[in-house]
Amino acid sequence: MRPVDLARRHGLSAQAVRNYEADGIIPSAHRSRTGYRDYNATHAAGVAAYLALVPAFGYSTSRSIMHAVTGGRLDEALEHIDEGHVLLARDRNTLRAVEAALSQLGASKSGPEASTRKPYSIGELARHLVLNPATLRAWEHAGALTPRRDPRTGHRQYLAHDVRDAELAHLLRRGGQPLGTIATVLGELRDAGSLDALTRTLEPWRRNLTSRGSAQLYAAGQLSTYLDALDPSADRSRSRSGKGGRS
Repeated sequence: MRPVDLARRHGLSAQAVRNYEADGIIPSAHRSRTGYRDYNATHAAGVAAYLALVPAFGYSTSRSIMHAVTGGRLDEALEHIDEGHVLLARDRNTLRAVEAALSQLGASKSGPEASTRKPYSIGELARHLVLNPATLRAWEHAGALTPRRDPRTGHRQYLAHDVRDAELAHLLRRGGQPLGTIATVLGELRDAGSLDALTRTLEPWRRNLTSRGSAQLYAAGQLSTYLDALDPSADRSRSRSGKGGRS
């Protein structure tokens, strides 16, 4: 089929299809005696697989997966897919941690009384949380806390929102969350502006995770179809059915 015919199937331009070929996302096209490209069902399956992978894993990872599959490096492709699944699972775990922490902390921490409170020093905040000041420094180093510095003394000053962040970090650490996850959560909180605002982002966040999970399922089917088109003689049915290599 011509580039334009393949492109129309997916709402693409003919140039986009040629770009996929040039980039190694799909195999090189067969050429007619006059030099025109002639795509077949394998190319069509490759384009469908790539377009399904993008919403599931993003452009960069999807390109890496397709380069590996088209280049005959299946294990490499599966490693990229595994990493995408791990990232999705980590994001789900982070969402659960945020929901659990917010239910304990509550929105009252950012009320008027808290906003007018005198800033804590690092020692005062450590005593408030029953922690060692070194722990707060470690959280700051990881990006979980971002206290300002007194311009005259250089000492840390923890304002109301910093105390709120520290309390939430403390809850998450007690729940076993790693500092990297906590820094991500608190970054989301700072972007949202308040606990209430962060709470309002949880449902869209959950919908996004569900969408990514569904996209990964669909992409797996499209990629499997492409693998079969690339190598019809390969017997992957046993592994898909869970029977392994036993007869």
